[in-house]
Amino acid sequence: MFSPRLRFAVLGLLLTTTSLPAVEDQAKPSAESPRKRPNVILVMTDDQGWGDIGYNGHPHLKTPNLDAAAAAGLRFDHFYAAAPSCSPTRASVLTGRHPNRMGVFSWGRPIRPQEITLAEVLRREGYVTGHFGKWHLGSIRADSPVNPGANGFDRWVSATNFYDINPEMSDEGKEVKFQGEGSTVTMDLALDWIRERAAGEAPIFAVIWFAAPHFPHHAIAEDIALYKYRPKREREFLGEITAVDRAFGRLRTELDTLGLRDNTILWFNSDNGGLPVGESADNRGGKHVLYEGGLRVPAFIEWPAGIPSPRVTPVRACTTDIFPTILDLVGAADPGVKVLDGISLVPLLHGEMRIRPTALGFWNAGIPGHFTNPAGVVTKILPTIENWSDNKVERVTRRVEKIPKQKFPADVYSGHSAWISGDWKLHRLSATDGENVRWMLFNLANDPQEKSDLAKQYPEIVDDLKIGMESWLASVVASLKGADY
Repeated sequence: MFSPRLRFAVLGLLLTTTSLPAVEDQAKPSAESPRKRPNVILVMTDDQGWGDIGYNGHPHLKTPNLDAAAAAGLRFDHFYAAAPSCSPTRASVLTGRHPNRMGVFSWGRPIRPQEITLAEVLRREGYVTGHFGKWHLGSIRADSPVNPGANGFDRWVSATNFYDINPEMSDEGKEVKFQGEGSTVTMDLALDWIRERAAGEAPIFAVIWFAAPHFPHHAIAEDIALYKYRPKREREFLGEITAVDRAFGRLRTELDTLGLRDNTILWFNSDNGGLPVGESADNRGGKHVLYEGGLRVPAFIEWPAGIPSPRVTPVRACTTDIFPTILDLVGAADPGVKVLDGISLVPLLHGEMRIRPTALGFWNAGIPGHFTNPAGVVTKILPTIENWSDNKVERVTRRVEKIPKQKFPADVYSGHSAWISGDWKLHRLSATDGENVRWMLFNLANDPQEKSDLAKQYPEIVDDLKIGMESWLASVVASLKGADY
């Protein structure tokens, strides 16, 4: 895929990779590994940046359970959210596709019903499926065309958006007001369902999407007390992550108790980069931007039967890779998706991938989310069941099945897009009319903070990367116009 002028970049990455400790020399799972299809549990946090976890060196945060799981499985050192905000990344996890292909440009935008989701495919393959926690891909009314049930989940108790303490959620369309810390409530619901299904023959697919540590940061007293010497806002933020860690620890313990842990793929990641209150670990930017601080997130896979020895990988991976990887691992039939942006990471799990064979594309088209006022969780953002039929989430959801009437020219890509190929990252910044395009080029191996723009120094590399990038952008626009359905 690389031109001769880019071969030196590939060679540099190979040299960097092979000089690391022997973390990729893991053999394939033995023939004695369980033959039953693995259970799959996807866990995601909300606004937890790359540095907002203990094992990435946070100076104050305590996450012993997440740290232990990362140390026991395959830890990603360069894992990316497909987008720098929540709803788009969630769409990418479920479909393996860039969110702009289905019109999930930003937070609060619903997924198209035409999309084929991971839950739908796994249910056809005989899995029982459940979603618990934050949804944020459209209405969670019982009659919604995009609620979790309409997207392949047999069991679901889900929230429209974020929540902290005493959350209001939709139990398959019925309003339920829970008491307790939000991450604890979410895990209680998930574990109740997993226990019910553990005795059955069908493998389990569970999606557990925490709403923490999203704004407005309301933690319980015992978690805040761990950080009493930090500023108040930071205490609440760190306390929320501590609650997530405790809930995650309960999940690992219960999988052990039920005898499921050995053959369960437990995949953890965040939905986008960090917040100003968090720890960026020196990455540039944060949530909502396409620099490393907005896209690079903590991630790991724990699966004792398939990853028997701990490993750390420098190979770049993305939330779009989850869909094809899981389908490959379980041996699912071809789902019939015309265009995928993700790739199967099974060769990586087997120790056979030392460099990502495809580039990674990102595009923030500058189309805003559906809410502009971040204050007031219930009155402004999280619609109650009583007014579901008369709020913006419902109005937008009712229109989501229609292919956009607005024109998206194949040569005007407004906003900010980025393209990572090897260690090179190309940024394209454009006005809404596509004029005055500006390019920036960074070498992430030498400049992970994206401080030194090399576009003028290496124009030939910019030209080479532009070809793949603009071809990909044109493909995304074609999908948005309905070419994939």
